[in-house]
Amino acid sequence: MADRLAGMTTLPEIPFAALIDDLAEHGWAIQMHALPADLTAALAAECRARQQNGALQPAGVGRAGAQRVNNAVRGDQIEWLEAAQSPACARYLKLLDELRLDLNRALYLGLEDYEGHFALYPPGAFYQKHLDRFRDDDKRSVSAVFYLNDDWLPEHGGALRLYLSEGRELDVYPQAGTLLLFMSADWPHAVLPANRERLSLTGWFRRRGNGPL
Repeated sequence: MADRLAGMTTLPEIPFAALIDDLAEHGWAIQMHALPADLTAALAAECRARQQNGALQPAGVGRAGAQRVNNAVRGDQIEWLEAAQSPACARYLKLLDELRLDLNRALYLGLEDYEGHFALYPPGAFYQKHLDRFRDDDKRSVSAVFYLNDDWLPEHGGALRLYLSEGRELDVYPQAGTLLLFMSADWPHAVLPANRERLSLTGWFRRRGNGPL
């Protein structure tokens, strides 16, 4: 996928131009301070409030009726996003939809919507190496992870590790304001354990898809 995206036209007039150019060149992209600081802080506070209210639930592995909680595979707690849940969620989803449109204009990806959730990893929790696209469903096209953790240091752990080509690895630390994009079908990745709570918004831009594969 990265090779097919390479060479697309640079669009400096759009807010996420550098991010999209890097996605086109590499198949993944990172932008620090990607969204306003007040929105990042509001989303972090909301994630913690949801945890305290019991809204975040252990994430499952698998799909539909076959989904099961398995802490040996993943240990995050999640709740899915909807615009009506709060002003911060509505604002975030609006910005993500603007990014979806920019991705379509620049890279012709045919992205139709976005789905995402809050994710909280307690200390010591992790997510084993995996791909973001289901074997029988090719709708997820671009993964988007936005981090909510102030003052994150490498010694805290908790990196998202992308497994790139030729045995290379890229560790992305979950510092507040960092937005990571990558092609969902191309890059296996894992979440490494951290020694403090790790908060993010994790989601996917989806195309229409071809149905069951």
